[in-house]
Amino acid sequence: MGRLFWKFFLFIWLGQMAAVFGTGALFWVERRNFENRLDNGGRPPAAGEFRVHRPSQARSDGNPHEGPPPPRHEPGGMHLPWLPMVAGCIASIFCTAGLAWYFAAPIRHLRRGFDAVADGGLDVRVAPGMGGRRDELADLGRDFDRMTERLQSLMGAQKRLLHDVSHEMRSPLARLQAAVGLARQQPDKLSGSLQRIERESERMNQLIGELLTLSRLEAGVTGAIEAVDMGELLREIVEDARFEGSARQVGVDFQSGPMAEVQANSELLHRAIENVVRNALRYSPEGGDIRIEAGRRDGGVFHIAVSDCGPGVGADETEIIFRPFFRGATHRAGEGYGLGLAIARQVVAASQGTIRAGNRQNGGLVVAIDIPTRPSPLADQPGKAGFSV
Repeated sequence: MGRLFWKFFLFIWLGQMAAVFGTGALFWVERRNFENRLDNGGRPPAAGEFRVHRPSQARSDGNPHEGPPPPRHEPGGMHLPWLPMVAGCIASIFCTAGLAWYFAAPIRHLRRGFDAVADGGLDVRVAPGMGGRRDELADLGRDFDRMTERLQSLMGAQKRLLHDVSHEMRSPLARLQAAVGLARQQPDKLSGSLQRIERESERMNQLIGELLTLSRLEAGVTGAIEAVDMGELLREIVEDARFEGSARQVGVDFQSGPMAEVQANSELLHRAIENVVRNALRYSPEGGDIRIEAGRRDGGVFHIAVSDCGPGVGADETEIIFRPFFRGATHRAGEGYGLGLAIARQVVAASQGTIRAGNRQNGGLVVAIDIPTRPSPLADQPGKAGFSV
């Protein structure tokens, strides 16, 4: 038995004992008062009066048979109801022990759960051991389970991230080592080896930069929040996308609706939408096109939809494509690190928005972004509307 059990037991038992003895004493006092009323011929005794009757003296005429009747009760010692009080004490012991056990048992169960988590056992769950309880202690057990599930998810994500980072860093490092070795063995090809070293160094620098950005976003560091003109931001992104897509004859169809302003970090939001657009360009075949639809919608949100004509993703991959380093079955070697959509999700979430993905009926992937708007004169500008994804 733990200390909490004995504390519950002691305080509750003492309270019950006080109630038992207080009730017994009250009944004893009432009984004495009732007996005194009977002895006084029905006259209630004065306050604090306990009259004791003694044998009456004979009358002056010498008749010993006349005079007041003998008392009904000869007061003696205190006759407390010991038997009921002892029975109440025994019953209170069992009642108090059960009540203390009822409170202390789930707390001990929770303590064992905390000990298991402290030892690294994040798969422990305490709610099933609470039985059919429907009180605050059962709620605490369910909260504990949610906490361990969240910790287990975060720890698993960190382990996967560490594994993926190690894997991604290994390839450019191996190529760097090979280029250095080749430069030593073949000095006449030093120029080509230096170009390879420079290229691989740039790839590692880009990977580290994206990792740092993702880490800051997951830690809640989003930089300065300001009013962002979505019309101006999208024009820059579309212009860059058309320039990049022209190398592979991939067209960019931009359908603009009513523009608005949103509250976000301008640089990060630009990067997030650009990552989504570049992902669509990457997976669109040569001669294909991508479609960008953007505009303010009812409900105070600014909607952006980027769709391509690529192979799309599996039905079970529409959520996990936003995880760091995820590559679907359609990924082509050498194309990115799988961090672009993960960064986009973090940026949109920091702007109180949502991002989701789905396959188009006629092939390809569509990524939709909704960000809350802020009141702005731009909201009254005319534009095309009515598109949907």
